[in-house]
Amino acid sequence: MTDLEITTAGVLADRAQQLLDDHFGAPWPQLLHNGHPTGDDVVFNYWWLAHVIDVRLDAYLRTGDQRSLEAAVATCRNIRERNGGSLFNDYFDDMLWYALAILRLHHATGEPAYRDDAAAIWRHVVEHGWNDHVGPSLAWRKQQLDYKNTPANGPLVILSCRLAELLDDQLYLDYARRSFGWLTETLVDPATGFVEDGINREQDGRIDTQWRFTYNQGLYVGAAVELARTAEDPDELIGRAIRTAATAIRELAPDGVFGDEGDGDGGLFKGVYYRYLGLLLDRLDARSAAATELRGFVIDSTDALIESTAGCTRLAGNDWRTPRSAKIKYSTQLSAIMALELRARFGQDRRLT
Repeated sequence: MTDLEITTAGVLADRAQQLLDDHFGAPWPQLLHNGHPTGDDVVFNYWWLAHVIDVRLDAYLRTGDQRSLEAAVATCRNIRERNGGSLFNDYFDDMLWYALAILRLHHATGEPAYRDDAAAIWRHVVEHGWNDHVGPSLAWRKQQLDYKNTPANGPLVILSCRLAELLDDQLYLDYARRSFGWLTETLVDPATGFVEDGINREQDGRIDTQWRFTYNQGLYVGAAVELARTAEDPDELIGRAIRTAATAIRELAPDGVFGDEGDGDGGLFKGVYYRYLGLLLDRLDARSAAATELRGFVIDSTDALIESTAGCTRLAGNDWRTPRSAKIKYSTQLSAIMALELRARFGQDRRLT
């Protein structure tokens, strides 16, 4: 299926989006059941829903269909309502995912409240989570301020860069550069560019090298690309992004497809990589060796996804090389959607953020 036309790839993305509703859709205020075939609705997955906003916006930007935009708006309202009317929770990474999604919603709708809420989340996160434990950086959650990781600092860099550009405020950029510098010095292998998950989780100063996740690689790629827009030497940062993106494939997808990273939260990790790989591909000359390699990975891995889901007529599993054979969470389908939305926009001019 490597010669899919853009229209056909768009149909596949549409099918994957529709499966989210068909298999997980639930009456308000649940909106989406956490699992299929059984609901598992005890947990309110704030950060999964933030990515639902993102995938609905992906569909809207690709098609212009107002129903996708309305679905994004409804999901935003659902998070706020189920969170007791508040923007905030105890996890800094959760809040940053929501802020990134609603900032995109601001650009799609022109509604200032979304921009203002994203900036309010940024201020809350920095006020309550930024500290000097194991170096100036953002903590993972309010109850564990001395544990720092890529899932918190990566989104902080990306959001800070976007707010700096939108609001023309150097303060955001200062935090982006400091957070990125800490990430690079603390959690990125200087030889390969592989990004580790976190440090000091058990208050022993140890880096969690056993957690080798795709979304950490994607976050560093996205952070480097966003910072490159205002850097004195953008090529250096783009080079870092290319190296990490390629290393992730060699280390985590030796046969061309990322493996099973676990159920639940782990189901979403691949999608984050694809989202920010798309951001990098937008910056590269399509004829370059790096672009050819990375684009080839997207095509090969989504070919496997398409085959294992019978042309996106079935839900994705956590391993795209085989059909789903067990109960699944909707986080896994979100990753499939993000990969297929990237595949669908190859050859299009529209920038995916």
